[in-house]
Order: sequence, then C-alpha cells, then structure tokens
Amino acid sequence: MNIKSIAATAAMTAAAVLGVTGGMANADTFVPLPGGEKLGPGVKLSRVDESALISPSLSANGAGRVAWLSGRVFADVSQTPEGTPGPWKGPTNAPGTNNSSTHGTSRVSAGYIVGCQVSIADNAISAGVSASASTSSLGISGSLGIKLGPGDVKFINVEGVDIPKPGVYWVDYKDVEIQIEGCAGYAQARSYAVVEIIGDHYSKTTLYGAPFSIG
Repeated sequence: MNIKSIAATAAMTAAAVLGVTGGMANADTFVPLPGGEKLGPGVKLSRVDESALISPSLSANGAGRVAWLSGRVFADVSQTPEGTPGPWKGPTNAPGTNNSSTHGTSRVSAGYIVGCQVSIADNAISAGVSASASTSSLGISGSLGIKLGPGDVKFINVEGVDIPKPGVYWVDYKDVEIQIEGCAGYAQARSYAVVEIIGDHYSKTTLYGAPFSIG
C-alpha cells in the first residue's frame, strides 16, 4: 500500500495572536467541526480532526478577521491507472476525452470555500456560487490574505497529492492561516475535498464539510 502525506503548516501559531479592540482583548473562538465520508467510483473519501480558530483582525476595523484551519483528508483508492500517462484521452483517443484538471494523474486535494454575506450551502455550490468566484492557493508560508466584498466567494486550495497507483493517500494540515479583509458583514466558510480518478471512466468525488461562521 502506497502512503503519502502532505502537511501544510502556518508560520504563526494560533495561540500567539489575540485581537484587541479599545484596550480589551477579544478571546479567540475555537470551532470543532464534524468529520464526514463520501463513497465514489473506486474511492472512499473521508475527513477527520477538522477545526477552526477564529480571531478578530489586529486592524480592529470590523471588516477583517483571521482563521487558523486544521484537518486531515484521506482517500482510499482502489481503482486508478498506474503511472503518469499524460493528459488522458480515453478509449477513443479523442482529444480531451475524460481529461481532468490533474493533467494525467489521479489526485486528491483539499481546500476551503469562503464567502462574504453569502450562505455557503450545497445549492450555492452546485449553482457555481457566483460569477465572481475565484481560486487562490496558499503561499509557501502556509498563509493567505484575501479580500472579500459583499456577495464575493473564493475557493482556497490548501494542498493536494498525486495518486499514481491504488493505495491510501492523505492531506494533513495544521493551523493554516487565512486573513480576510474587506468583509464588513458576516463571513462564512466550509471545507471541501476532491478526488479525481483518471481513466476510461473518469470520476470526480467531492466531500464538503460543515459550514461555519468566521465572524
């Protein structure tokens, strides 16, 4: 069984930061989140140990906040072509047939959907959330600053790992820092995990976490 782990660690630990407003410290809010499981073609996708630690922004302007995110995602893959054959063309060899965003290798990835004054519900996701939705990735420091206005939604990619053959793979991250600025109203987020399996019968299995408030 092939096991590979990727860990993303923020440069600043969550316990070291407190928001201060008018001389009074606002305590951080710890949010434990439930795990989940999703079965797909040739894969069992699961999430455990997910949590968020929410703090007001040090700018104390009411439009900023900071979240430290932790969790583990497992992909137990029983069916996938071995190796890295390049962009998969499928049984008819037609250009683009059964191609995937993994560019030729099955892959598991994890991230978060963050919105300002938007309910991050299943129906919003299936509808594409909004035309302004975009994807951002964490920097090498394990932190990311994003600006959100009312109605804005962003997809944040935390980490991913290729799946070159059947086995158990996981993404493991701890205290990944996301700084949100510009959202004067309520902000909400939820995790997602995706497994793409290439081959003659391409499949994409997605597991969403529980929505939670980030202030």
